[in-house]
Amino acid sequence: MRPADALLHVLRDEGVTKVFGNPGTTELPLVDALVDADGVDYVLGVHEGSVVAMADGYARATGRPAFVSLHVAAGLANGLIGLLNASRSRTPLVVVAGQQDRRHLVQDPMLSGDLVGLARSAVKQVFDVRHAHDLPLLLRRAFALAVQPPAGPVFLSVPMDLLAEDVQVEMPARSVIAAQGPASRLDEAVALLKGARDPVIVAGDGVGRDGAVAELVRLAEALGAEVFHQPMADGVDFPTTHPLHAGGLPPSHAGIREALSGHDLVFVVGCHAFTPHHYTPGSPIPDGTRVLQLDPDPAELGRNFAVELGLTGAIRSTVDELAHRLRGARTDVAARVDVVSRQVRARCDAVDRAALAAYGPAPMAPLAAAHAVAAGLPPDAVVVEEAITTGVHLRTVLRQSRPRSYVHTVGGGLGFGIGAAIGTRMGDPTRPVVAVLGDGCAMFGLQGLWSAARYGVPVTFVVMNNGEYRTLKDTLDSWDGRAARAGQYPGLDLGSLDFTRAAGFFDIDAVRVGDTADLVDVIAKSARRTAPLLVDVPITGHPRGAAE
Repeated sequence: MRPADALLHVLRDEGVTKVFGNPGTTELPLVDALVDADGVDYVLGVHEGSVVAMADGYARATGRPAFVSLHVAAGLANGLIGLLNASRSRTPLVVVAGQQDRRHLVQDPMLSGDLVGLARSAVKQVFDVRHAHDLPLLLRRAFALAVQPPAGPVFLSVPMDLLAEDVQVEMPARSVIAAQGPASRLDEAVALLKGARDPVIVAGDGVGRDGAVAELVRLAEALGAEVFHQPMADGVDFPTTHPLHAGGLPPSHAGIREALSGHDLVFVVGCHAFTPHHYTPGSPIPDGTRVLQLDPDPAELGRNFAVELGLTGAIRSTVDELAHRLRGARTDVAARVDVVSRQVRARCDAVDRAALAAYGPAPMAPLAAAHAVAAGLPPDAVVVEEAITTGVHLRTVLRQSRPRSYVHTVGGGLGFGIGAAIGTRMGDPTRPVVAVLGDGCAMFGLQGLWSAARYGVPVTFVVMNNGEYRTLKDTLDSWDGRAARAGQYPGLDLGSLDFTRAAGFFDIDAVRVGDTADLVDVIAKSARRTAPLLVDVPITGHPRGAAE
């Protein structure tokens, strides 16, 4: 079997049916081989940032590694932001970039570069494929590594002449690897949870990735423990409709410490070190609070704070066993659930009242716009969120119980949302997808609309349009520095943007909503959509120094 055919054979054997890419000369041997490749389709993106984002959303929706093809050093550099996001979000990707022809690499030909060096800091593992007979084995290795804890993208540099060689290579069989089992020392964990006066759970994104939401619900109910989502969570790791759901932790150590204060034990499940954003001094763990931590990656245990007990094992089977052992073990559960559920309901009611009071014509308050989106969502919809200011509000008003109903990247690299929404819908076409995007974020990934139009992907793209980088203005205000005192914010205004015209360029239907009722109505129709739609939502800007 020749190298290019061997590559496609491995892809089919690994369950890959789509290649997400943007080709150049170094990918032409792959493009040529795809002509006769039954069962493997090429999904074209017109910018590598969109390509990687589509693959990220697709991998999450399918639960399998996605395959990405990038073009030499320049294409890899364009895709790095998506690879950084995938690494942070633990998304399994296998990424191949075509290197220049080996026969003149020493002459530093056009487009060549240190691909392995470029990729190394953005991915989990890199491979420099130098011989045709190594390609199938290294591809097998890449697919295996991509899903091993911690999951993430794996990169291979493959010279174009290697793929085109007229040589026969051996094909290694696919290995069957047993899944990770429950953690050990569960008797000690049960004793800690049973003996705690006021336990609390932090649900990390590992819970959602491991399909352990139902098991964590049973554990929380057995303990009567309130549950926080990790800061800026990437998915539904605990139902936000549940009476024990206490919301998301803030992305700072001081905020986390305040939220967890009063609890004598915190059970951290599948969470990458709390991922703070803004610096605040001190530990995220309150003084005197003990920590029980569970993660499939042993490197996470005790990584940033001391733990009473660290458990390494599969999240779903471990939490299931803990829930089974703790069922009926505590006598205070009913009273605890009653207290927490009252607090949760009061908080949710207050947010809903504030949002509804702000309903009205455009430009809308960000909270009202977020609430209108949440109110209109079909029950089975998936929300892909990349709206920095409005996204914070959206998290407080979304009521989602079904796993994989929320997609975000804690990586923070902008331009993710449009491509991720397309990949999400391609990966699971049975569920409507609504992408909630900030106008600045949308500008980073606008090229992805070409792919939505080309493949007729029925995503509802909702752009929250305030014509500025409001989150940065708000942060400057919190510093009370010169910008806030003068009401001047250099470099933070985008001006008046009409996203319906951008949609028209890509031949995508668009509408600009006039009020919150219009927004609720257009979101409610997303379940019946058969083609992409862009919704331009004018929202209010920063109260001082707003966009012109």
